[in-house]
Amino acid sequence: MARMALASWTFWALASALFAALTAILAKVGIEGVSSNLATFIRTVVILAFAGLILTLAGEWRAPGEISRRSWMFLVLSGLATGASWLCYFRALKLGDAARVAPLDKLSVVLVAVFAAVFLGERLSALNWLGVALIAAGAVLVAMRL
Repeated sequence: MARMALASWTFWALASALFAALTAILAKVGIEGVSSNLATFIRTVVILAFAGLILTLAGEWRAPGEISRRSWMFLVLSGLATGASWLCYFRALKLGDAARVAPLDKLSVVLVAVFAAVFLGERLSALNWLGVALIAAGAVLVAMRL
């Protein structure tokens, strides 16, 4: 049973959601008295060390030349997008409530659905698109100050 869970994309997606939630709460507490840019840098150094440890333990290090130029290009672009996202996210956490910042950040779910359909040719059913619309509406409603 545990082996099946570890091979399931849903297990890892839900684990990601859990850790993303912890990220917001821990970062909101940790950012007090620290600039959002410095907080992002500290977080990035920790992630770099942690990812290096995981690669080492898994024996997955590869020579840079073994990775295709296309993969390098898109991974570098993804890294730049991640960095921009984190800088914006930490700035938003510095200025706003975690319970209102995080839902707007999760509008990325809506954007991923749109971008995946437009750029990757992925197809969602009408019911899936309804879910995407509800995510968007829910994020906006949670973020609103009434």
